[in-house]
Amino acid sequence: MLTITAIKADVGSIGGHTEPSVEMLEVAREGLAKSKKKGQLTGYDLTHTGDDLCLLMVHEHGSDSPKIHELAWSIFLEATEIAQRQGLYGAGQDLLKDAPSGNVRGAGPGAAEITFDTTADERSAEPFLIFTADKCGPGAFNFPLWAVFTSPMFCAGLMLPNMRPGFRFTVIDMEHVGGDMVIELDTPEQHIELATLLRDENRFGVQYIHHRKWPDQKVVAVSTDRLHTIAGEYKGKDDPVAIVRTQGIFPAPEEVVSPYLVAHYVAGDARGSHHMPFMPAAINTAIAGAYCLPIVACMAYSVTDEGELSPGVDLFGNVAWDNTRLKAQRKAEEMRQQGFAGPAMLPVQELEYSAFRDSLADLESQFSVRERVLAENGNSKEKL
Repeated sequence: MLTITAIKADVGSIGGHTEPSVEMLEVAREGLAKSKKKGQLTGYDLTHTGDDLCLLMVHEHGSDSPKIHELAWSIFLEATEIAQRQGLYGAGQDLLKDAPSGNVRGAGPGAAEITFDTTADERSAEPFLIFTADKCGPGAFNFPLWAVFTSPMFCAGLMLPNMRPGFRFTVIDMEHVGGDMVIELDTPEQHIELATLLRDENRFGVQYIHHRKWPDQKVVAVSTDRLHTIAGEYKGKDDPVAIVRTQGIFPAPEEVVSPYLVAHYVAGDARGSHHMPFMPAAINTAIAGAYCLPIVACMAYSVTDEGELSPGVDLFGNVAWDNTRLKAQRKAEEMRQQGFAGPAMLPVQELEYSAFRDSLADLESQFSVRERVLAENGNSKEKL
């Protein structure tokens, strides 16, 4: 059995929410290299998307392994120390606990993991994609995953014999505090019920997807922690990471990325309080655009039965996505021209930046009730 683990966190960046420093990346890569040399990992890679470090680790310790999660935590702590020493913004921002209890879930970083049997007859090879997003919430992947795994408009492979049995979605209520509150829905039969939930990306999110013919085969895992649910206040956007296995009994990479041509609107952006289009970006891209345009990167990998990881291929770095980036920028400019009005900003219940709520509470305290009383002639008049 092999496990693919991707753990992602913002622990500091240069000049605001842009990107980690070179020294932070170096110490993180050194930590992964040492772990591989010790035999703890069989393969690894390190990337960043905006200000978030992503640790990709291949190993034989299974999902939720304390060894792997504590390794990631220790690397984030070392990177945080460098960020603090360099005076970087948001040093240790996503480390919301003093130490994880054997698992980083609920402690701040986003984690996605898939464990699979390398000897399974239905899998002749193991290609997979890692999606890393910045300046958005974990529900940002809802639309693309629904489109790929339910609609032949985006994935013609769904009409092939190996995928016609469909997929089982595990959807989590991300606002529930405590144990995971989840529901399982089968597609294609329940694709409308699934859409009914996934339309609310701020509350419901895809956590896992499994193949229905081979139910032990997990094809998708997404980080679904919401930082404000953990911390009780705004601590930055949740910036999810997702693992998607591809080919054979699963959709092909070109099908998996096809919904991102839409550059669909997601919640996030500056202070986590706006609606903006999701822009496909090259890996290791800094956040530099107006209002922190939400971005998503995608790396493709292959892994051997022994866990040896191939070099990654940057799928969104290709010129084929330049037109989509321009479309996203145009959509962003149109939305930002609305300023604070209407759908340009999130509804008040979703404004994660606590100062917005403080401002509103202050104004609400100044309201007074205007009473209506009857005058002698029977007409009503207003009295404060």
